Amino acid sequence: MSSAQPRLGLEAATAQVRSLASRQVDRLVDQAPPRASWRYDATRISLAWAARLFSNLIVEGSERLPPGPSVLCFSHQNWADPFYVFGAMPRRPRLAFFGPEQEDMRHGARNRLMRWGGVIVPYRPGNRGLVAAMARVHELFGAGISVAIAGEGRIHSGEGVVLPLREGAAYMALREAVPLVPVAINGTSWLGFRRTVRVRVGLPLETRPRTTGRPTSDEVAVLTRRAHIALQQLVSDFPDQPKPGPVGRRLTDLFNTWPEGSRPGVPPRTEAK
Repeated sequence: MSSAQPRLGLEAATAQVRSLASRQVDRLVDQAPPRASWRYDATRISLAWAARLFSNLIVEGSERLPPGPSVLCFSHQNWADPFYVFGAMPRRPRLAFFGPEQEDMRHGARNRLMRWGGVIVPYRPGNRGLVAAMARVHELFGAGISVAIAGEGRIHSGEGVVLPLREGAAYMALREAVPLVPVAINGTSWLGFRRTVRVRVGLPLETRPRTTGRPTSDEVAVLTRRAHIALQQLVSDFPDQPKPGPVGRRLTDLFNTWPEGSRPGVPPRTEAK
């Protein structure tokens, strides 16, 4: 067998991988196309005002936010949490939310709004989907845009609890050499009109410019652990909230998807170590 045949097979496989990756990028652009800044501003202002009108929003530590792009790793108890992140963040730098892709981002009121405003970076599970999403994230950071990600990867119950974080936020911050900022959201476990919601910004966890390729698993694990400790400390003093009336309960779970099938009980509080 000639050496040309293995080379041709390798070239064909490489071309196939590139074609698949290209299709993933095209799909991502179709699902969440880049938008003009006025659309972003209209979406941000609308969601921020909705949060501030419905709730008594308290913001702590906003002076800690870096002036440039960063990864905001926020705790997550409710579908409305991005509203409160927008309500707490300054106008600039712009902010995009990194989250799982729905089958079609043009279906559903929330998806249509996020797609219209250009405030979402959806990703598809699997390596090719994540590669395409990370390429988009790289472009956003290059344009001075921050990325917010729910570090736990799911909603949970319990105001003083932070579930173990997934490694995506730390990997993203290390790969792009931007600060990772812990952002604790409290008061959204149950939504009630004019109840207090607190957004508390922690100290940025700095990363260094990379001299090699991807961050190592040890680097990612260490930064993930630091972010978890910071978030646990930020939420630890907020009391669990009583159930609201029927309207509040319905609004709370309007778009919530519980992996357990229904709202789980509140887990015991633990100290960050």
